[in-house]
Amino acid sequence: MVDKIMQVKMSSSDEVVCKKLMIASSFFSRLKGLMFSSELPRCDGLLISPCNSIHTFFMAYSLDVIFLDKNFKVIKVLYNLKPWRMSWIYFNSTQVLEMKAGTLNKKIFEGEILRIIYV
Repeated sequence: MVDKIMQVKMSSSDEVVCKKLMIASSFFSRLKGLMFSSELPRCDGLLISPCNSIHTFFMAYSLDVIFLDKNFKVIKVLYNLKPWRMSWIYFNSTQVLEMKAGTLNKKIFEGEILRIIYV
């Protein structure tokens, strides 16, 4: 499932959002995502790219979700998206960062730019 492992930081404050990020960019890694997992596998977050909407079907836990455009600008933040739910389609979004509910910094706002860096 993992193509690359990186870290996510806020551009405005250099604060770490996600210490260990996995990226799902292949067809099968995006298709499976976090379905059927009891926890995030070996990471703090999963970046799905390309992606502009998600569902939490077959999930055992809630998610904090950030929808990002191609420049990693925050389009929408969803906190505590429970299992068996669907998000709206965010047409400006090209990728989605999923993290376990409660782990996402509440300081992140729409319009914030995130930076993805190699660990």
